[in-house]
Amino acid sequence: MLFSGIPFLYYYLPLALLLYFIAPKKLRNTVLLIASLVFYGWGEPKYVVLMSASIIIGYFAGLMIEAFKKPAARKAVLIADIVINLGFLAYFKYTNFFIENFNSIFGLSVPLLKIALPIGISFYTFQILSYAVDVYRGEVRAQRNIINLAAYISFFPQLIAGPIVRYSQIEAELTERKESFDNFACGMQRFVLGLGKKILIANLLGELCDVFRASGDKSVLFYWLYALSFALHIYFDFSGYSDMAIGLGRMFGFHFPENFDYPYVSKSITEFWRRWHMSLGTWFRDYVYIPLGGNRHGKARQILNIFIVWMLTGFWHGAAWNFIIWGLYFAVLLLIEKLFLLKYLEKSKILSRIYTFLLLVISFVVFNAADMKEAFSYIAAMFGAGDVPLVSQEFLYYLKDYAVVLVIACIGATPLVKNTFLRLRENRICGMVIDYATPVFLVGLMLVMTAFLVDGSFNPFLYFRF
Repeated sequence: MLFSGIPFLYYYLPLALLLYFIAPKKLRNTVLLIASLVFYGWGEPKYVVLMSASIIIGYFAGLMIEAFKKPAARKAVLIADIVINLGFLAYFKYTNFFIENFNSIFGLSVPLLKIALPIGISFYTFQILSYAVDVYRGEVRAQRNIINLAAYISFFPQLIAGPIVRYSQIEAELTERKESFDNFACGMQRFVLGLGKKILIANLLGELCDVFRASGDKSVLFYWLYALSFALHIYFDFSGYSDMAIGLGRMFGFHFPENFDYPYVSKSITEFWRRWHMSLGTWFRDYVYIPLGGNRHGKARQILNIFIVWMLTGFWHGAAWNFIIWGLYFAVLLLIEKLFLLKYLEKSKILSRIYTFLLLVISFVVFNAADMKEAFSYIAAMFGAGDVPLVSQEFLYYLKDYAVVLVIACIGATPLVKNTFLRLRENRICGMVIDYATPVFLVGLMLVMTAFLVDGSFNPFLYFRF
């Protein structure tokens, strides 16, 4: 079930909210758990069993880690929990990748397994693992109530594509959250705006990317148009989903962490990764990079740790070499910046942003490629290799056709609109107008988006693949 689908917007969500708010407070986590299992099982009923097994294993692992006094016993339970849950992830997500590479290396033809990737497994696995590690470190108490823990892990707003919400971030709200009209209104506004980013910007840019792939009239500028469109598409698609997840959480009284902070205005790749998919970046920092030793054991070890983290970051995104290369690409760039380039980038406001955005656009060509051969051919064509013409008729046609959404996306990827809105709110009269106009605007936006959903067919969430 998609957040940006008619069944969710007009059937599932209203019913879930109604049942939640009429339920007694002590039963609301149970309602959330049931609603989340229905949401997850809507398209993949059999994988509810897998997620439930992971939750039960994580629940008992947390209890045993806290109960055992001997460090060796506590560590053994933690390791077992990590191995089992990562084993589930590895089997469903990476088995065929390893078989394909095994066949390629040894010239064999071992048949691939008929395995479907359970939606959201990368996200909820990381939440379960962070919970167990935090209990082991003594940063949180083990949750005694399995309903509460299951509601946290399976909570439908962030279940499928994040943000990766740590147990410590909402531990108190699992039992003592405060639902209010203000919270609900703020959450609803955030949800609708995120939905708008998805339907009115990301979906249209996704269509343009598909048009390019199907075109037989490619040119250098058309390749660049595709690369720019996909970079904007993935941002509005994923940040729109995060906005919707954060908004839905707020409607139910939860405060999820932010996941994006206008990453395309960054002046370095280092800054970009402080602003992009922040919950994933901090997860790898706290649960992989620092435990590996971080920067505490000399420069050579730090370099190795950075490469390990970014290889895993790429591999987390998908079982293909282009994702691994994509991760290592950022490892190299981050090391170059850390060693000497960053101090020069910080002195520039324009060139540093051009440098950063150019490298990001190229990175997302690799990210979205079917394989590395396609990635290299696309990048080569972007720089004029292969006798590709500079301009084509289809480029001119589609540039004109999608010009409005491209301009809106470019402006929307910066803080300009938000900062203008905040400045206007500081004026008393403008603030009053905004307060009265906001509900009307949101209702109108929902009507427009509903029309798009009824008419349109392109509506996937990119990060559902991961």
